[in-house]
Amino acid sequence: MSQDSATATEAARKLTGRRRREVVAVLLFSGGPIFESSIPLSVFGIDRQDAGVPRYRLLVCGGEEGPLRTTGGLELSAPYGLEAISRAGTVVVPAWRSITSPPPAEALDALRRAHEEGARIVGLCTGAFVLAAAGLLDGRPATTHWMYAPTLAKRYPSVHVDPRELFVDDGDVLTSAGTAAGIDLCLHIVRTDHGTEAAGALARRLVVPPRRSGGQERYLDRSLPEEIGSDPLAEVVAWALEHLHEQFDVETLAARAYMSRRTFDRRFRSLTGSAPLQWLITQRVLQAQRLLETSDYSVDEVAGRCGFRSPVALRGHFRRQLGSSPAAYRAAYRARRPQGPGLESVAAVLETSVPTQGAPSGRRAAAASSPGPSPVTASAVPGGHAERVTTGSEAYVPGRPTLPGQRSAP
Repeated sequence: MSQDSATATEAARKLTGRRRREVVAVLLFSGGPIFESSIPLSVFGIDRQDAGVPRYRLLVCGGEEGPLRTTGGLELSAPYGLEAISRAGTVVVPAWRSITSPPPAEALDALRRAHEEGARIVGLCTGAFVLAAAGLLDGRPATTHWMYAPTLAKRYPSVHVDPRELFVDDGDVLTSAGTAAGIDLCLHIVRTDHGTEAAGALARRLVVPPRRSGGQERYLDRSLPEEIGSDPLAEVVAWALEHLHEQFDVETLAARAYMSRRTFDRRFRSLTGSAPLQWLITQRVLQAQRLLETSDYSVDEVAGRCGFRSPVALRGHFRRQLGSSPAAYRAAYRARRPQGPGLESVAAVLETSVPTQGAPSGRRAAAASSPGPSPVTASAVPGGHAERVTTGSEAYVPGRPTLPGQRSAP
C-alpha cells in the first residue's frame, strides 16, 4: 500500500524565486531506461484538459551533456539544461543509469537548491539513488524497486528504506518503486494537486487503476541481495531459506549470528532493507505460493511445510501479501495453467460455479467441455460488474489479484 504523509501539506514549503507550482521539470540522464523516463513525460507533458485533467507545463532537462543515450541505443536531446530547474515547482528524477555510480555533482547541486527553494522533489524507481546522493532522503522514509532496496539501505544508512511500499509521500520529497509504481506516484501527485476527479480522469486516459492497493510484497523473490554474499549474515540468511519448513523465529536467527536481537535487527535491515520478521514472513508466503502451484498438498499441509504455526496464520499472511486466500489462489492458478490429468475438472468446477441468469453461453459451455487448456471466462452482468466465480467456501472474482503481478482498481 502506498504511504501518504498526513503532514504532506505542512511539510511542503512555500516556493521562492521564479518557481511555479504548475511547472514540472523532468531530469534525464544518459543511460536511463526509456520506459521509466517516459512516465512523467506522458503524465505531465500532454494536454488533456478536454478530459478534465488540469494542465502542467513540462520542462525536460538534461542532467548532463547530451546527446543522452537510452534503452536500445536511442539518443535523446533534452530541450533544456539544469538551469531550467530554477522555474519548477516539482522536479522528477525518473531513473538513474547505475546504482553503483555517483550522479553528476552539478545535478545534485541543482536538486538541493530546488528543494531549499520549496520545490517538490520526486524520485521514480532508481531515481531514489539520486535523491539519496543529494542528501534529500536523510532521516526520511523512502522506497525504490524491491531488488535495489537492500543496496539503497546499505549505502545510505540514514535513509529509512521500506521495500514494501509502491510509493512514499513524505511531503516535499516523494519516491516510488519500479516502473508501474512510477505511474501510481504521478497519479498521486495529480490527486494531491487537483483532487480525485482529475486523477481519475487521467487514470482512465492511461487505462490504469486510479489507486492500486497493496505493495511490493507479492513481487519479492527469495534471491539474496548481490552485496550480501561476503557478509557474515549471509550464512544465517541461507540457513533460514533452507529451513523454512521448520518453526523458528527471529530470535533463533539472531542466536545463530551470535548477536543480540536488537543488533541483529539493525544489521539485517541494513543489508536487506527489510525488518527480519517481515522478511521471514515474506519468504514463508513465497514458499507457500510455490507449493500451491506445484504440489497437491492441502492448505493445512502447506502451512506446516512453510513453518507457519497454523493454517489460520498462513491464510492471514497470504491474503495480506497476495490479495487472495491460498485455496482461491491455487484454483485460479490451475484454471489458467492446466497441466497434467485431472486438472480439467478444476476448470469445469469453476465454470459450473458461475452464477448465471439464464442458460450458459455457447462459449462458456464449450470451455467447460473442451479437453485442452482454455481460460475461464465470466460474462458481464447488468451494471458492468463481473460475475462471481466460487469454488466451495472460497471465492474468486475475475479482476481481483490472484496471480503474481495482477492488481485491480479498489
